[in-house]
Amino acid sequence: MQKYKSEGHDMVIIAGAEYGSGSSRDSAAKGPKLLGVKSVIAKSFERIHRSNLVGMGIIPLCFKEGEDADSLGLTGRERYTIHLPTSISEINPGQDVTVTTHDGRSFTCILRLDTQVWTLLNIPKTSSSNPYHPVLL
Repeated sequence: MQKYKSEGHDMVIIAGAEYGSGSSRDSAAKGPKLLGVKSVIAKSFERIHRSNLVGMGIIPLCFKEGEDADSLGLTGRERYTIHLPTSISEINPGQDVTVTTHDGRSFTCILRLDTQVWTLLNIPKTSSSNPYHPVLL
């Protein structure tokens, strides 16, 4: 991961079920943030860890029911483009988001922001549990 960060590449984690289980402290989400992770695409998330990822500005996405990295043929070596709306007012909890790979494949994920974005943007930047302002712009 350090190699990719040093080369200026943003990173996406491709994960299985219950991503973040056993790591509900907010500090567990700081590691991926510091390593340059911009999004996690998983089958499911541990609830508190997902919330902490959002607080660090990492976008949580879930594969659609019945899909995962294996069924989509993802190896983790792909380059991904996550097609989020360009306006904050168009980002809604649970909405579908298209993800494309560098080789032209695409799949749909569910945006796991469970709070309206405007609420997230009002989190104080100086909060001890949230030293990073969400980068969902």
